[in-house]
Amino acid sequence: MTIEIQMPALSPTMEKGTLAKWLVSEGDEIRSGDIIAEIETDKATMEVEAADDGRVGKLVVAEGTPDVPVGQVIAVLLEDGEDEGDIEALDSAPKPKDQSRQEAEKDKTKATKAPEQAEKAPTANAPSPRQNGQERVFASPLARRIAAQSGIDLSAVKGSGPGGRVVKRDLEGAAPLVATTEKPAPGPAAVGDMPVEEVKLTSMRKVIAQRLTEAKQTVPHFYLTVDVAMDRLLALRKQVNEEEDLALSVNDFLIKALAAALRKVPDANVQYAGDKLLKFGRVDVSVAVAIDGGLVTPVIRGADSKGVAAIGAEMRALAEKARAGKLTPEEYQGGTVSLSNLGMYGIKQFDAVINPPQAAILAVGAAEERAVIRDGEIVPARVMTATLSCDHRAIDGAIGANLLTTFKQLVENPIKMLL
Repeated sequence: MTIEIQMPALSPTMEKGTLAKWLVSEGDEIRSGDIIAEIETDKATMEVEAADDGRVGKLVVAEGTPDVPVGQVIAVLLEDGEDEGDIEALDSAPKPKDQSRQEAEKDKTKATKAPEQAEKAPTANAPSPRQNGQERVFASPLARRIAAQSGIDLSAVKGSGPGGRVVKRDLEGAAPLVATTEKPAPGPAAVGDMPVEEVKLTSMRKVIAQRLTEAKQTVPHFYLTVDVAMDRLLALRKQVNEEEDLALSVNDFLIKALAAALRKVPDANVQYAGDKLLKFGRVDVSVAVAIDGGLVTPVIRGADSKGVAAIGAEMRALAEKARAGKLTPEEYQGGTVSLSNLGMYGIKQFDAVINPPQAAILAVGAAEERAVIRDGEIVPARVMTATLSCDHRAIDGAIGANLLTTFKQLVENPIKMLL
């Protein structure tokens, strides 16, 4: 029998994905373990392996199709002795049982009460308007897909399948729908003669929009801000890089400082979970990395127990994979706190949105020359502004303040974070 290949769930939270690229063609012989496609999720592009041997009979979902639900059939394999004709009867768009039963009852009622209407169905080219509430056309899932892709009005096609069901062969020669009575989707609002370009959202951008909207609507944020003297950390970084022939970034030290601060303030290393708090025994830092079309947050796991050099090497490898779209779910999921650094863009200060289900994110700006007062004298200093966003359901103001001041102390006395 034919073998269905379905859109896989490449992570526990994945609901849909973009079929970015087919690596096989119809007619190809494949074996279990062969790479057959690339799927784009909200975070990365991942390869899909075949689970069975067979010949590719049909690529059901076209390359580049976005928002393909997990579980939808994307291709069909044929076993020995089968041919393309066996695909015709395949119900390749599985539906929930309740929906299938309801539609079957509808179709049965329609066939019983009005058999003469099926016989008088229009033949291809005369599209008739469908009123709201009219019963659905009796057609196979494959016919529906072909009709949708070709712009054919199924209500204007006479079905030759069982009970008047429209099947693939009925669509051969059918004219695409030219006019429709449905109201067209609104175009971009015109502002005088201002040119407007519509840019289709990527899967990543859709997920970012959904999750951050949810975060701002459901997570009660509060913000704490502090100025941090960076002179000692910058001097230590320069010394270590020169003496050890390393290329540690300021961000590597900040990751370590945040992790060390959370180890000292464990009541902030938590997540809100309905009727309880989850209190973590390890600090996993999610680090914001900008990539084409969006943002990903690879995770440095156990950052509180790693040295700055190890953090730097791991962060460079993860950032490289992120920009190439090759992160695995294990490399970007989880995390107990996030760090977002816009200092390289010259930003002085910003408030970051919490990344659910985490309870805190630290936003840091650029280290800039400022005049400060020390021992009653005005002196120049390199100062960075850091803002901590907290989920008030999990972290109270005093705990958040303790975490941020501990972070400040570690950065201003960086030797302490190495102890």
